[in-house]
Amino acid sequence: MRNLRLTISYDGTRYVGWQVQPNGLSVQEVITKAIKKLTGEDVNILSAGRTDSGVHALGQVASFRTAATIPVEGFRKAIQNFMPEDILIRDVVEVPHDFHATFSAKKKRYRYVILNSRFHNPFSRKYVWHYHAKLDSAAMHDAAQVLIGTHDFRSFETNWPNKATSVRNVMELTVKRQRYCPLWFGSDDIQPSPENAGDFIWLEIVANGFLYNMVRTIVGTLVPVGRGRWTRDDVSRILHAMSRGEAGDTAPAQGLYLVESIYE
Repeated sequence: MRNLRLTISYDGTRYVGWQVQPNGLSVQEVITKAIKKLTGEDVNILSAGRTDSGVHALGQVASFRTAATIPVEGFRKAIQNFMPEDILIRDVVEVPHDFHATFSAKKKRYRYVILNSRFHNPFSRKYVWHYHAKLDSAAMHDAAQVLIGTHDFRSFETNWPNKATSVRNVMELTVKRQRYCPLWFGSDDIQPSPENAGDFIWLEIVANGFLYNMVRTIVGTLVPVGRGRWTRDDVSRILHAMSRGEAGDTAPAQGLYLVESIYE
């Protein structure tokens, strides 16, 4: 048996998320059925992270075992023939048998995008949170720095507890303005706006793991900072309160992107 790793991009708009669900179509279900058509196998696909309904991915990673002998580049091209237009298999590589898409990941990068403009943009409505009131992105960035490090993030977790522990290590967290929407940009493709200017606000976060709605709740907590209603000290207070009721609202799903999973 071979162990294959897929790197996948998808527009999550019409899916109930990555994981198979009884209430709608998932990305995992589409890919599983495509592999079945190609190889005749019923495979168990493991993923680096479970994106929620409406959340997008630029670099989701999945792995599965197969007896198929198709070379990896031929496999990528063949399986893409069974994909809808909103899912792209970017890469297929053969990996050691002990590789596990979930447990081998050392850290993950997520991006959240806000269109901070008075005017609605009909072309980005499925891919950003359109927020009309002016936001101070520099204040949001400054306040976000209190979240860097190893903390108990239960204040930012919906329906705690969902995991054995809510302690996570946030390694990077930035909030900056950009001039463009993120749809085609991975972590290595970002060219920062030199003046920290533009209508798009990008929050970039890297951590060793994420809790349910953690990123969206962090965004919803930093937005009141951008409005001048909360301060850096309020974010610190919320973090240490260990209560979801103290944090801000959960930001809408369509602004969130799984950018990459990072492996040794």
